Amino acid sequence: MELPKDPMMLFSFINTKLRDFYPSLDALCKDMNVNEEVIVNTLKAAGFEYNRELNKFW
Repeated sequence: MELPKDPMMLFSFINTKLRDFYPSLDALCKDMNVNEEVIVNTLKAAGFEYNRELNKFW
């Protein structure tokens, strides 16, 4: 699966998946076969941080 390139679209896409289908970012990345570091770094550059307790970027 190819992830959205736009950071805001990626933010929305990942948070929706985390909310509706996955208990953690790690589980999402393993299931979707995507690189967690790329997601974290892309969203960090856009000002978002992953919160493990809330299981979302904010």
